[in-house]
Amino acid sequence: MTNQILLHICCAPDATTAIERLRVGFQVIGYFGNSNIQPLEEYNKRKDAVSLLGQYYQIEIEYGHYNPLSWKLAMNGLERLPEGGARCRKCIYLNLLETAVVAHSKGIGSFTTSLMTSPHKDVDWIEKAGLAVQRQTGVLYHHEIFRKQNGFLNSVQKSHSIGLYRQNYCGCEYSIFDKDGGTL
Repeated sequence: MTNQILLHICCAPDATTAIERLRVGFQVIGYFGNSNIQPLEEYNKRKDAVSLLGQYYQIEIEYGHYNPLSWKLAMNGLERLPEGGARCRKCIYLNLLETAVVAHSKGIGSFTTSLMTSPHKDVDWIEKAGLAVQRQTGVLYHHEIFRKQNGFLNSVQKSHSIGLYRQNYCGCEYSIFDKDGGTL
C-alpha cells in the first residue's frame, strides 16, 4: 500500500481508534513528538505506551525530538490562559505543523491527528488548523472525526484490553495545574 499517512499521536489510547479507522485506506505511520508533555517522567510513560501501541498494531512509529524548553518559550505570555483557549490552540497548531514537516521530509503525502478522538477537543478548530498547516507545507491534511460512532468509547475499551497507560491530563504543566483546580 503506497497511500501513507502520518498520524500525530497525542496519546496511545486516542490513537487506537484513529489507527483502526485509517487502516482502511492508508498505510498508517505514527508520529510522537509532543514537547508539550511534562514532566519528563510523564512523557516517557506516554512514549512507552506509544511503543506498545506500535507493536500491537504492527505500525512504524516515528519519534520527534523532545524539547520542552522550546515549547515553553513558544507559549510565553499564554501561561495564565484557561485550558482549551489560545495556549491550547497554539500547542495543537505547533504539533500539527511538526507532524506535517516530518511527513514532508519522509515523502508522506498526508497527515492527521489522534486528537480527533477526544471529546475534549474542538474538532472544528483542529480542522481549520490542519488546513492552515496544509497550505503552509503542501502536505494534505486528512480530516476525520474519530470520536464519532463511539470512537472515544472504543479507544477506552481498546486501551484497557491492550494495557495502555491512560493519562489524566492533557499534557503540559499548565494542564496539570488546571486539572487540580488551581490558578497560576
